[in-house]
Amino acid sequence: MRDFLHSVLAKRAISSNRVTDNTPQVSQVIDMQGFESALFVLNIGTVADADTTVAALLEESDVNFSGQNTVADADMTSMTSGVAPLTAASFQFDSDNQVRTLGYIGGKRYLRLTLTPTNNTGNMDIGAVALLSRAGLRPTVQGTS
Repeated sequence: MRDFLHSVLAKRAISSNRVTDNTPQVSQVIDMQGFESALFVLNIGTVADADTTVAALLEESDVNFSGQNTVADADMTSMTSGVAPLTAASFQFDSDNQVRTLGYIGGKRYLRLTLTPTNNTGNMDIGAVALLSRAGLRPTVQGTS
């Protein structure tokens, strides 16, 4: 299989939504079973507040989110060479209509992404998708979630 569609699986991480306060946006738990790596794609719309910052956090666990820990930098890949992966995935007030990515190459089965805003009193549109890759069996079968 040489096509991209049948070698990855897209999963909803954080549904696209408008955030109007500092409530952390916590993703679905992503089950990596059958895959060796993941890429979170963060879709940033408008960030209306002039001093908002959003910190990214990626957690991993062997059990469905029992005993989770923050993923080590060595188990993540960054979209910006020389920048810590969680720093590169984080964004702020002037990041309107941008995309951030955060890769995972660790060995745990379950992942969860959290985006935590600070100083957000305006409207901020965000969402995230997880792309699972390096499937043990191909072609992958895309579901609806």
